[in-house]
Amino acid sequence: MGKSAADEKILSYNDVVLRRSDLDILSGPYYLNDRIIEFYFSLLSSSHPSEDILLVPPSIAFWITNCPDVDGLKDFLEPLKLPDKNLVIFPVNNNDDVSLAEGGSHWSLLAYYRSANIFVHHDSNQQMNKRHAMKLFKSVVGYNGGPSSTSNDKYQECIDTPQQVNGYDCGLHVTATARTICSWYESSENKDGTDLWFSALKEQVTPSVVGEMRKEILGLIKDLMAKQ
Repeated sequence: MGKSAADEKILSYNDVVLRRSDLDILSGPYYLNDRIIEFYFSLLSSSHPSEDILLVPPSIAFWITNCPDVDGLKDFLEPLKLPDKNLVIFPVNNNDDVSLAEGGSHWSLLAYYRSANIFVHHDSNQQMNKRHAMKLFKSVVGYNGGPSSTSNDKYQECIDTPQQVNGYDCGLHVTATARTICSWYESSENKDGTDLWFSALKEQVTPSVVGEMRKEILGLIKDLMAKQ
């Protein structure tokens, strides 16, 4: 496929623009890019329209992690209204180069649950992104509770996170994990601070479910393309 064909815009969904090359990624055993994860997070946000939930796009999470200007970060975070959110989900990428778009080689997920004052890192490849998740946590934790509050938020590595069975499905684990956590949040009546959504992840984020997510996301995109 030529460059112009690969760059062809195929779908605009909320603020996300998908291109022909994104379909190729989903059609084969390839690492998910920022756009596909942002599309799925946007879709989840539409499916779970609660004001309590925020799914942060990859580009925003990356900038929060790597922003060199503390004052600039404060202004950047303000529109997200983090103090008003009870559940916030961040994608984590291991790209350290701010100048390199679409960099990195691994995705994981950092989930914040205000009711338990906890950030939980879910990594499908043996905590490979632990350093990057901790960096994101340290960047955002001071802005989480409003200007006059003192944060008591903790950080936890979930060592029981379902693990990927190949070298390219990390992004699909992020989408499957985000979906499971959002569903848990909306359906759980006993949102205690002990088990949280961990049991749901073990039951619902299995290799077969993760493998099917490629077809599922591709099908969702094609359905939306047919309607536009």
